[in-house]
Amino acid sequence: MGLAAKQTFLSESDYLDWEAQQAQRHEYVAGEVYAMAGAEDRHITVCLNLAVALRGSLSGTPCRVYMSDMKVQVEASQSFFYPDLLVTCSDADHQSCLVKREPSLIVEVLSPSAASYDRGEKFAHYRRIASLQEYALIDLDTRRCDVYRKGRDGLWVLHPVEVGQAMELVTGGLKLEADDLFDGVEGEVRTFVGERQNLVL
Repeated sequence: MGLAAKQTFLSESDYLDWEAQQAQRHEYVAGEVYAMAGAEDRHITVCLNLAVALRGSLSGTPCRVYMSDMKVQVEASQSFFYPDLLVTCSDADHQSCLVKREPSLIVEVLSPSAASYDRGEKFAHYRRIASLQEYALIDLDTRRCDVYRKGRDGLWVLHPVEVGQAMELVTGGLKLEADDLFDGVEGEVRTFVGERQNLVL
């Protein structure tokens, strides 16, 4: 999430009308509007790699993949977000051109400025979406992923993906090798051990 925009309290309908006229994207949380920062090239590259893989795995199903310009509404917390990637299989969502409300998978690619928010408060919002089954976080620096999956008991369980391991998603039955997920991403892989930061060459 970015910095709060210079706006007074907006209703949800006012936000949607206002947002449709903006050149920059803004997220909305309970009346407050937040400007979103742009993404770097490796962020976009990973999103595209995953979107292409998911689209292939979901071919022939009613599910659709959307990238960062599609809004998700969390009705329970009066919020709208722009996930990096989402998948929805909902008939109602297929009829809604600008906002999706019943995603089964949401993916966020972490940036230094928003990582703690994506792991914490934003995930708390997303968990209030009844249809959501998986939430994946991709760390560009460490090349690790955290996949949270909701069990039949409603509890969310972490399935960590370590460096070099394939990411597995129940959505679409996708197993994506690390080399394919991070294809085209340059730079060293960073690892963190306690307070020390090391580079894997």
